[in-house]
Amino acid sequence: METSKKELFLLSLYVTFMVMANTLGSKITTFFGVRVSVGIFFMPVLFLVTDIVGEVRGEGRATMFVHFAEIMLVLLFLFMALCVALKPNETWGMQEAYAGVFGSSLRMTLSSLVSFVISQNLDVHLFFRIRKWCAGGRLWIRNNVATIISQFVDTTVFMFLAFYKVNNKYTASFVFSLIIPYWLFKVVFALLDTPFCYLGVKWLGKETSLSK
Repeated sequence: METSKKELFLLSLYVTFMVMANTLGSKITTFFGVRVSVGIFFMPVLFLVTDIVGEVRGEGRATMFVHFAEIMLVLLFLFMALCVALKPNETWGMQEAYAGVFGSSLRMTLSSLVSFVISQNLDVHLFFRIRKWCAGGRLWIRNNVATIISQFVDTTVFMFLAFYKVNNKYTASFVFSLIIPYWLFKVVFALLDTPFCYLGVKWLGKETSLSK
């Protein structure tokens, strides 16, 4: 199947937002009293893009997007670790700040990678299983249900791998107390992106047909 310019744009958008989620997303802010990562702005776009591509181009193409992003994520982390570890020139006095921003712990890095791989593949799988149940209709149901479930898995896997038992405070119940409000914010974002899913499908569908 020929790759269109619009599809290449979506692939570029997908990989870019994946990189931003795993670099800029390290900053923690507060929304309505809830401690959240700024990555909350980037993750909904990842799920949105695979839903659009999958709906128009088929499951295989959406899965390809996920696999490409997984490879890029591994490369990102490997080169990030290398760049942080390299000894700085004595005239460059920003190593501590550089390492503080990019030198996330191995546990955090692996947690992010594992949660991304699991949730993105799950999202594509659920989207197409629900598509069969809906006989190809009701895109809004598929878009929201697959994303909401996958976002919960993403948040849960990351939080437990990154923070569970990191100290005595981080018990299972405490980690879940962090997961639920953060996930609810993701649910709101998933609901808000529904019109963009329809617009994206219409936009991409103008120059290509659905791969059955």
